[in-house]
Amino acid sequence: MIIDDQYYEVIIIGSGAGGGTLAHKLAQAGKEILILERGSFLPQEDANWNATEVFKKEKYHAHEQWYDNAGEPFRPQTNYWVGGNTKVYGAALLRMRERDFEEVKHQEGTSPEWALKYQDFEPYYTEAENLFEVHGRTGDDPTAPPRSHDYPFPPVSHESRMQDIADAISKQGLHPAHLPLGILLNEADRQQSQCIRCSTCDGFPCKIHAKADTEVKTIRPILDLPNVTLQTEAKVVALHTSPSGREVKAVEAEIDGKAHLFFGDIVVLACGAVNSAALLLRSANDLHPDGLANSSGLVGRNFMKHLITAVVQISPTPNPSSYQKTIGVNDYYWGDADFPYPMGHIQNTGNVLQEMIPAEAPPLLSLLSRLVPGAGLRQLATHSTGWWLQTEDLPDLDNRVRIAGNKLHVDYTPNNAEAHDRLIYRWTDVLKAIDKTSENAAIRRGIYPRSEASIQVVANQCGTCRFGEDPKSSVLDLNCRTHDIDNLYVVDSSFFPSNAGVSPALTIMANALRVGDHLLERMG
Repeated sequence: MIIDDQYYEVIIIGSGAGGGTLAHKLAQAGKEILILERGSFLPQEDANWNATEVFKKEKYHAHEQWYDNAGEPFRPQTNYWVGGNTKVYGAALLRMRERDFEEVKHQEGTSPEWALKYQDFEPYYTEAENLFEVHGRTGDDPTAPPRSHDYPFPPVSHESRMQDIADAISKQGLHPAHLPLGILLNEADRQQSQCIRCSTCDGFPCKIHAKADTEVKTIRPILDLPNVTLQTEAKVVALHTSPSGREVKAVEAEIDGKAHLFFGDIVVLACGAVNSAALLLRSANDLHPDGLANSSGLVGRNFMKHLITAVVQISPTPNPSSYQKTIGVNDYYWGDADFPYPMGHIQNTGNVLQEMIPAEAPPLLSLLSRLVPGAGLRQLATHSTGWWLQTEDLPDLDNRVRIAGNKLHVDYTPNNAEAHDRLIYRWTDVLKAIDKTSENAAIRRGIYPRSEASIQVVANQCGTCRFGEDPKSSVLDLNCRTHDIDNLYVVDSSFFPSNAGVSPALTIMANALRVGDHLLERMG
């Protein structure tokens, strides 16, 4: 056992949306912090923008096995790098709606009320949008919550074909909005723009560091500070408590095959909802036989990850747009006249590239490439626009992360499925109305290939250590400190009581900034 002889004010485990954002805030305030990151720096290389390497070979995903509720192994689409999952995220940074913080009735159940409300997060949303350079437009999304300040940067413009699609959606009585995006783009002066509006952004690492991920925006800017230590390739395997069980006294990590112990006043988990829960469960001891912070029995439970479907719009009109991910639609977020329950959020995917189709595109799209005369992969790709449909799944005690022996199990059964099906049907009808005519008979019949996100897709994971005021019904208090252990916090998406319909990234970042203020006050 190697013992680190330095004592830190704060040890942060993980450098993604939660950990990286918190580290940046505490480091700027001069706190002595250690960041333990399981991965290394993701290399800037040609493979970053190679669809075959990224999607077919899954070059950047973790090389490990988790197990589903049937006990079958799967390789999760999660990422162990400095920056965590933000290294490959689509950088769509949306605020939760005001009603998302209230109790919401769904057809298949209830989304629980949050103990804190939108106004508690609003100033931190603003702070996060400034930190991650979010581009957006106030007023074009009627479901968007009120704001104290405008977006720090103007919206990412629609290229010509995407503008045509947005206009066509508007003619259907809907409200396509500019998708809020965290990319380092300067459209007023392209010579000064780090982002080049390439076709390999969503799901790809950025070869030129032009995506507002946490490596680029929060970790690299603090690495030269004397109060910051980053230890990469450090897999944290256990948290060790004091004799009373009320404090974490040491963090154990494997580095180069050897066990290391690190000591600090405050320990913060930011490993992602699955791995943070798994670490708490794996750290069980005599005083915490069911895992750390688990007196409620809720650690690992209420796992959520959205119901997600990718829909490909194959149009008779080519789509030459180099950067297609600019439109978001929330008209069905709270339902419609025929279905008075929330359905969810719609946004563009990144470009549908020729090399992605065999590995990543829906099965029907591959079938279409064989059935439609002359419709080779290149032609299909150049006539395609991708859409990402996501619906809130509801917390369920039986949807959980658990440890059996050395195996990490994710027991998950989707729920709220009819709402998601209705969102697919509504959006398909909109696309059919847009693409009314085509010279291609197959396309004219209204074929819109789609695929459902499998258990491997854990990009929007949340909910395994929910926060709340009652220690019997929550794992964390309102400052995201564990009820059971005084110096242990969790700042990833584990704290979510419900999933909302929008992606969780900006809320994770905002919450990390909020918890950062609490920690600065606590430490003095």
